Amino acid sequence: MNWIKSIIHTTSAGIESVVGQLLNIGINGTQIEDEADFNDFLEHNKEFWDLVDDELVEQKKGGTKVIFYLADNEYLAENIANVKSVLEFLKSFDTEKKYGDLSLETESVCEEDWANNWKKYFKILEIGNKILICPVWETAPETERIVFKINPGMSFGTGTHHSTKMCIEELENIIKPDDSVLDIGCGSGILSVVSLLLGAKNAVALDIDPNCVHIAYENAALNNIFEDRYTVLSGNVLSDDDLFEKISQKKYDVVEANIIADVIIALAEKAAKLTKKGGTFIASGIIINRADEVEEALKKYFTIEKVKQSGEWISIVCKN
Repeated sequence: MNWIKSIIHTTSAGIESVVGQLLNIGINGTQIEDEADFNDFLEHNKEFWDLVDDELVEQKKGGTKVIFYLADNEYLAENIANVKSVLEFLKSFDTEKKYGDLSLETESVCEEDWANNWKKYFKILEIGNKILICPVWETAPETERIVFKINPGMSFGTGTHHSTKMCIEELENIIKPDDSVLDIGCGSGILSVVSLLLGAKNAVALDIDPNCVHIAYENAALNNIFEDRYTVLSGNVLSDDDLFEKISQKKYDVVEANIIADVIIALAEKAAKLTKKGGTFIASGIIINRADEVEEALKKYFTIEKVKQSGEWISIVCKN
């Protein structure tokens, strides 16, 4: 198996937060390169050497890096998108830029290459009892299932990830005709568009990444869903009061959040305000070792109806 070396550029102050967010999405093998630590080590241990190799000094230049490796397989594009999502989450709270630029760099395969190479792994996929996911470069077979056509681009959400599958399986049982849906952290738009295909009347989707707006609209159009039923917005609902006011003009029958544990914990109170009485909140994208924390946060505002596990991931279905 090939591996992609992935590097997040940050600062000494940002190491703990970056590593913590990577843990939240199931990445637990990280390597730290911190120029400040290296220079401090050189300064305070001069008695151990007379000469330091210039190549080593040059190698250690470049600020602080958090390094990890991702398998070059069918999950690569979604894993990269998930990493980008948590970096955007950190940027939204790091208003003083203490964590540096939080940029992501990959080695061995350039971004343009892996953005296309992963397509060889993404094939037609059946989920639950009703949905068939079909990438635009494949031809859907004759089927009684509801076909969702998708071109995910660089956004999270192809249906292959455990957390996305669990959400879709729950939506099959939850969505009713004329339901209104809110999809927080929509990525490719998969959950909100699938909700509409399952019979929801209308949906609002939002994501912290502005690139997701046109990607979600494009995927909706591939499935003959347009802006009369579907609205996509960009922004951070946790910190943007104007965005929250805009989406809270009404309450929703179903609220979906396939994000990460920290965001769901922070989102719980607002999610309750956005969900109709008797409505459903589906939370997913929760790594298993954070499940208890998320449940405790949700219990303050919802009644938990179901906790489901797939692989190392948890989804939680709540009632308001």
